[in-house]
Amino acid sequence: MATIPTHTLNDGTTIPAIGLGTWPMDDAQAEPAVRGALELGYRLVDTATNYRNETGVGLGVARSGVPREEVVVTTKLPGRHHGYEETLASFEESRRRLGLDYVDLYLIHWPLPRVGRYVDSWRAMIKLREDGLVRSIGVSNFTAGHIERLEKETGVLPSVNQIELHPFFPQSELRAFHTAKGIRTESWSPLGRGTRLLEDPVVVTVAEAHGVTPGQVVLRWHVQLGAIPIPKSADPDRQRENLDIFGFELGPAQMRAVADRDHQRIGGDPEVHEEF
Repeated sequence: MATIPTHTLNDGTTIPAIGLGTWPMDDAQAEPAVRGALELGYRLVDTATNYRNETGVGLGVARSGVPREEVVVTTKLPGRHHGYEETLASFEESRRRLGLDYVDLYLIHWPLPRVGRYVDSWRAMIKLREDGLVRSIGVSNFTAGHIERLEKETGVLPSVNQIELHPFFPQSELRAFHTAKGIRTESWSPLGRGTRLLEDPVVVTVAEAHGVTPGQVVLRWHVQLGAIPIPKSADPDRQRENLDIFGFELGPAQMRAVADRDHQRIGGDPEVHEEF
């Protein structure tokens, strides 16, 4: 079974260096995928209210045989529940579906700046952490400006910002901001879902040089950046492959080459994207 390095977050909790994404699995798919991943050695699982698979994820955790305290379970607040009281109520619904006494990492899924209530939600998340119902609180798809507003109005910085990050969209400026603020970067769509990244000649050449797959090269790129990739897979062999990235290292020139390409965003722009 794999042993995964960990990072210490700015609140003192620890988080594994790679995790399992679960979108777009349903409950029936998520339960065996999560259970199998935990049996392989994964210790970080990522879900969200809007993925509609929290029940399956929770069952996978419960049926894996892995002690609860060893698993970092992440879920996210949907846009339709922004607001102080709404966030507290939404969290309880998530916790009930997951079947857990506490959640390890709770994120605001999107900032929805036009709605303008993410600071209210953040205050509720601070309370959830103070009450011991959440171990760590963070955000997803937030810009530097959104995070600066949280800090200015509450004095509390996120422990994590989960963002679109892959070699087609390396987010250098935002990652530098995170580093300066002590925020850990998590990567969604780390393998560039829907792009030809894994067929890219440079990525393929680097993979051949190390005797690994193109996907392993890209995940290793994330890890060496200090980001936490959360690739989705329900296939045990692919899960095992995605986890097996700690036995080789990319050189500085290879790190640059992997990300030396035209930039393209897969998902929404956080300044205007709305997901309720």
